[in-house]
Amino acid sequence: MTASGMSDHGTKRVGGYQEWMENAPPIDVRQYFRQGYEFKEATAGVCKGYLQANLTMLHKSIASNFAEFCCANSGPLPIVFQSNVGQFSAPKIAQDSDIRTDLPRYRVFENGMERLEAINLLSYGDKMDDFVFFYLGCSFSFDKALLQADIPLRYLEQKCNVSMYTTNIKCHAVGEFDCYQVVSMRPIPRQLVEKAFGVTHPMSDVHGAPIHIGNPGAIGISDVLKPDYGDPNQFHSDDIAVFWSCGVTGLEAVLSAKPPLAFTHCPGGMYISDMPMDLSKYPINITDPTDLPKVISLMEEPFQASVASEATVNKIKQLEQLVFDDPGKRHLEDLLVPDDLLKSALAMSHSSSVLITTGFPCVLGGTNPYENDGLSGAITIATILQALKIKVTLVVEKGLYNLMKQVAQSLLAGGLTKEELPVLQYPQPNTSACMESARDFLTHDDGITPKYDHLVAIERTGQGSDGKHHTMHDRDVSHLVDSSDYLFEVASELPLVFTTGIGDGGNEVGMGKVFDKIVKTVPKGASIACKTSTDYLITAGLCDWGGFALSMALYLLRVCPIHDRYQRRAVGFPPTKEDKAEFREAVISVDKARELLECLQKHGFRDGISGCSALTVDTLPFEGIVDDKIKQMLDILPKA
Repeated sequence: MTASGMSDHGTKRVGGYQEWMENAPPIDVRQYFRQGYEFKEATAGVCKGYLQANLTMLHKSIASNFAEFCCANSGPLPIVFQSNVGQFSAPKIAQDSDIRTDLPRYRVFENGMERLEAINLLSYGDKMDDFVFFYLGCSFSFDKALLQADIPLRYLEQKCNVSMYTTNIKCHAVGEFDCYQVVSMRPIPRQLVEKAFGVTHPMSDVHGAPIHIGNPGAIGISDVLKPDYGDPNQFHSDDIAVFWSCGVTGLEAVLSAKPPLAFTHCPGGMYISDMPMDLSKYPINITDPTDLPKVISLMEEPFQASVASEATVNKIKQLEQLVFDDPGKRHLEDLLVPDDLLKSALAMSHSSSVLITTGFPCVLGGTNPYENDGLSGAITIATILQALKIKVTLVVEKGLYNLMKQVAQSLLAGGLTKEELPVLQYPQPNTSACMESARDFLTHDDGITPKYDHLVAIERTGQGSDGKHHTMHDRDVSHLVDSSDYLFEVASELPLVFTTGIGDGGNEVGMGKVFDKIVKTVPKGASIACKTSTDYLITAGLCDWGGFALSMALYLLRVCPIHDRYQRRAVGFPPTKEDKAEFREAVISVDKARELLECLQKHGFRDGISGCSALTVDTLPFEGIVDDKIKQMLDILPKA
């Protein structure tokens, strides 16, 4: 049906969505808009199978900065076509096209403020001769691929516009363009989320894979039923909110730049090109494990997930099995929580600030009662986090504070760290360990907003069911401990904060996750079992091994292209070759581990079982046992 076939009358009438539009040639629909028919609905279901585009129209003086901004934020702003100055046609993507008339509606901005909506831009005359027009990929275009994969799209079923939201995800700024990313949301049945990710993963020219799965609050969306643009979507009971980058980010960029005059499409009313959505160019049935996405649940209520390649997931699972070794014969066989190493690393990779606490005073009779296990692991985690540009703080109790400050200075002086590790004391001076002091320590002045996204306890003594702190031999060392359990109890109540425990015996913070199993299987378990649980529990033969494994998992995720894109939400740039070399340099090695242990020995830390000042950890010699384990772990990593 042609545009003239829609109405044979010379007078204009109210248009709106009509059934003929669903399968009409794009040129007919563009002519329909050009004739001035009113059309305020979404174009999502119009001209099925053809690529649609978002529009941003800017003066030539800032066009180059915007082009660079798009390249720096390719997830929300993939450029389909960029015009020459004053070029109103788009010959590469459409015939007989005039960008001033061929959209259903336009938004006009002056100095960063929306002035009006218009059905065409012809009244701006010669002014538009100095403009450049950016046609940007639109997620409506990949809906065909999702539908073809039998993934239901609620907003199309409801014949409404997709929901869109402004997030707290900062785009990579360029010049005057500095804004937050806008995302589109589709409710996807939980069992189809990984499939939806895989379908859109290769489609980088139309936004590509999702950039967030689940909990809207994690990306700054307070109410998923109140979109900033578009219409609210209905959810079925098994639906998960899945978020894709959205080209309406271009509108936010215009608002941030405040140009004297600019134009965009109205959200939901896209430019419809003549380019068929050719799904054959996208790979299907991906079998390469390095390019096969796996969606991993991090939290059930509210649901939240992360993503990595199958190859990366398998390597981290190998690390988990490798460190789940029981050289001390502590009956750890029932204490493994499968995949918690993977989940901990995934959750931590999304953090901006991490707290690590450690310290077990079990070596009595001397000036320093703290054992050496856990300290090397804590330092190793902190070192990789610093390399990944994630803020990290070591938090210890009063009895360990000065020693850890000295260790941090020695590590820097000896070249084992590139920057000094920050060390804080909990509880703070003149306070005691309790829920109130823990909340003050973990949150800003409002008592709710967290200072840290993730808390890690590694070989940190935890409270038993009697409220006391016990060694593996059931010796009460509570008089030496300022309990950090309160930090983890408060963290469990804070939104968007994850916790990880690393233990090797059952009496460490985090082991509450398998409390009943410790009571049944570990010698003296009923007395020594720690009651404090964490979201994730990494059980290892030595706590240091658990720390080494977590640091290696963080490295593997950072160099995994699928996870890297998801972690940075498809804005900014992937790590360079130099970045990857810096990350690898921060990974533990046999030589570094030996030097760490020697540094701790010089500061009076001793073997936690023998009490000796030697290069042993829980009586296991570094040479031949600890170093071999590190070598085995390094063999899992890609070659440096």
